[in-house]
Amino acid sequence: MPGLHGKLVHTEHMTMAFWTVEKGSEVPEHAHMNEQIMHVMEGEFQFTLNSNTQIYYPGDIVVIAPHIKHSGVALTPCKLLDVFSPVREEYKQ
Repeated sequence: MPGLHGKLVHTEHMTMAFWTVEKGSEVPEHAHMNEQIMHVMEGEFQFTLNSNTQIYYPGDIVVIAPHIKHSGVALTPCKLLDVFSPVREEYKQ
C-alpha cells in the first residue's frame, strides 16, 4: 500500500507487522480471516471498524475480530504495530 512501510515477523501461529505510515496514507476497506490487534505507537490514526470511525492516539489498542470490515488513514505520520493470528500468509511473499 502506498505510504506504508513495513517490517514483518512471522512465527508458527502469528504475524507481527511494524508499520511506518506517511501522513495521508490510506488503508482501503477490507476484511480477512485473521484476528488482529492494532497498537498505535506514534501519531494520530483515523480508523473505521464496522462503520464506526474514531481517531486513535499513541497507546491506543484496537481489537479486530475476523471477517470484520475495517479501513484507516494516517492523520499524521504514524507508527503502528499489527498482530495477526493465524499467520497472514499473503504477507509471507
